[in-house]
Amino acid sequence: MRAAIFRNGEIVVDSLPELKPGAGQVLVKTLACGICGSDLHARKHAHRMADMAKLVGRKPMDLSRDVVFGHEFCCEIVDHGPATQGKFKPGTRVCSIPALLTPEGPQGIGYSNDNIGAYAEQMLLSEALLLEVPNGLSPQHAALTEPLAVGVHAVEKANIRGNEVPLVIGCGPVGLAVIAALKINGLYPIVAADYSPARRAMAEKLGADVVVDPARSQPFASWAEHAAMSEAEKAARPPLQAMLPPLKPALIFECVGVPGIIQQLFEGAPRDARIVVVGVCMESDRSEPMLGIMKELNVQYVLGYTPDEFATSLRLIAEGEVDAAAMVTATVGIDGVAQAFADLANPETHTKIIVEPWR
Repeated sequence: MRAAIFRNGEIVVDSLPELKPGAGQVLVKTLACGICGSDLHARKHAHRMADMAKLVGRKPMDLSRDVVFGHEFCCEIVDHGPATQGKFKPGTRVCSIPALLTPEGPQGIGYSNDNIGAYAEQMLLSEALLLEVPNGLSPQHAALTEPLAVGVHAVEKANIRGNEVPLVIGCGPVGLAVIAALKINGLYPIVAADYSPARRAMAEKLGADVVVDPARSQPFASWAEHAAMSEAEKAARPPLQAMLPPLKPALIFECVGVPGIIQQLFEGAPRDARIVVVGVCMESDRSEPMLGIMKELNVQYVLGYTPDEFATSLRLIAEGEVDAAAMVTATVGIDGVAQAFADLANPETHTKIIVEPWR
């Protein structure tokens, strides 16, 4: 079978041996797979990624061997391995969290030498983790379940109380997923900041109420304009809190993932702000703990999602509560993956490129 392979630091197209499902596994045909920002990071910072995996006790990628990326996918069942229940017939379209259940424990799909990701014509999935794609939902849109689940999880981990005014820094796919999840949770107004006009326009489509160009106005100043307390809220504050600026609680989502952003948030955030770090920074970074202490900031790092959040995300897309179609800006076959990685460097051109391996 053909696949786009990460080999010697580059994306190349080559053939791989045909797969055979093991116990509890199904063989699937890959219909659609989104290119994730983490894939772009992995190509550039693969050695760093492998080092971090070792630190947390995970099996790292062996960069002397092939890796097939791809963890945002929709597939079609081809065959069942032994010890499966045959719950879904061949031809059924499915999604799954990108993991395989093995006797040694769960193993990731997409950043593994052993478990092929969805930039290939076929892959193996665990039957127990499959979710059937609702009738009428296109594979392209079903493949967005995984990135939306990242936003749903980030908002869930934020422990929303209902009176916050959120600020989303960065409106790439991760920031857009967070905006969509905030909208579903009824928070208002949602303030979003990004330098890219195209991304700001997309943020509005996904539910942002206020969009900010950091080149023209300071995001925290714009946030403060929309977080002002009402007269009743001011009057209800305890005496000591009445000495602080009359602003509603700040809930800040860092969705950029480059060095220096967290320090900027520490400097700009109001007292008692909650910061949720969703962007994946692949390099060492610095921040001033004293700023966090003086402002009593709460910083929550997040990763991935739960199976329930993944299933919820598929339902939200299928029921039209999230405009998944707006995020897809191009599709490519396996031969176009390397160029798509390059094209995604320009935020004005693309938001989400979908790989269709059989195209």
